[in-house]
Amino acid sequence: MSDKFEAIKERESNLLCHTYGRYPLAVSRAKDCRLYDLDGNEYLDFLAGIAVCSLGHSREDLAEVMAEQARKMVHVSNLFYQEPQLDLAEKLLSTCAAGKVFFCNSGAEANEGAIKLARKYMHTVRNEDRHEIITLEKSFHGRTLSTLTATGQYGPIKDGFNPLPEGFVTVPFGNVNALRGAINAHTAAIMIEMVQGEGGVRPLPTDYVNDIVALCKENGILLIVDEVQTGVCRTGRYWAHQHYGITPDIFTSAKALANGLPMGAVLCTDEVAKGFTPGSHATTFGGGAVVSAVAAKVVDIMLGEKMAERALKMGAFLREQVAKLKEKHPEIIAGTRGLGLLFGIELAKNGPEVWKGLLEHKVVCNLAQGTILRLVPPLTVTEDDILAFMQALDDVLASVEG
Repeated sequence: MSDKFEAIKERESNLLCHTYGRYPLAVSRAKDCRLYDLDGNEYLDFLAGIAVCSLGHSREDLAEVMAEQARKMVHVSNLFYQEPQLDLAEKLLSTCAAGKVFFCNSGAEANEGAIKLARKYMHTVRNEDRHEIITLEKSFHGRTLSTLTATGQYGPIKDGFNPLPEGFVTVPFGNVNALRGAINAHTAAIMIEMVQGEGGVRPLPTDYVNDIVALCKENGILLIVDEVQTGVCRTGRYWAHQHYGITPDIFTSAKALANGLPMGAVLCTDEVAKGFTPGSHATTFGGGAVVSAVAAKVVDIMLGEKMAERALKMGAFLREQVAKLKEKHPEIIAGTRGLGLLFGIELAKNGPEVWKGLLEHKVVCNLAQGTILRLVPPLTVTEDDILAFMQALDDVLASVEG
């Protein structure tokens, strides 16, 4: 490691709470599909800020919108009507079947809002004592106490935070009977991700989704879809639930919504929106002028440049290249998972070594569940970028096998 890296690492150690297992990389700037460290070394970025910078880093058109709006108005709070927020709402709602939206600041906040809305709707509109939320094993919904409890993972992520809030039940992934058995008179909603990202890039099987929808209708409960990572064209549709032909009662968004600025959203049907009334839910910063203006531009670009179609095309190309590499390294590559450019390469062994080797080859990606290379590059990624990634992976697998 360079002296510059060691210096910033020591500086952080003295200043910040130690909550992150940092990659051994200090980023000084980023552009398009590339990161640059303190010494000017270039890295191919297949992480995109964890599926956030879906239009690439440091886009001039987004920077111009950001600067222009900042000169007009940055923040006045949600006590006032604001056109940038309404412009974004119109554009975002045009991409889906939802009727209303609530803006917040993050994915965890959006999922908190979805949980609150489901409970509030059941109590104040339906007049029913329904508050329990059912989630799936290996799901990930956030780091606040409620969303952490909803998350279907265990170990360090939950250790030390007891007592966790009541009102959440987790069932095994793909088990319809377990799901049916968990529903009772107090169940308010089933909360799912169409593709579990942190859970190992696991798409929900279509038949399973259909069963979930049927159970919701049969029992009069709501369906919440967590689209924090899967939304905004990542999987090849604007929203991942559109692959399945379903209409959630509530779904959430964040990450790519404003291409790097902190923003989240809760989208819902007009009926379920009745659960929120003035004073029932709020946020100081949510939907501020600058983030709303940038997010509205993101919607324009996503639709105008057909980014959903591009995600499908590049995802298919990536899948083809991994299939070829699997023939060369059958002992390590077990298969692929995912939708569009939410892509997972399943490794039969040596997961941490492969991930580390890629970083040494100046390629950045993520390792999920210890065995899945999670690839979430910018949707602007090119075939040449993918081929460069494949060459690096080929070299790393050869060295691991050797």
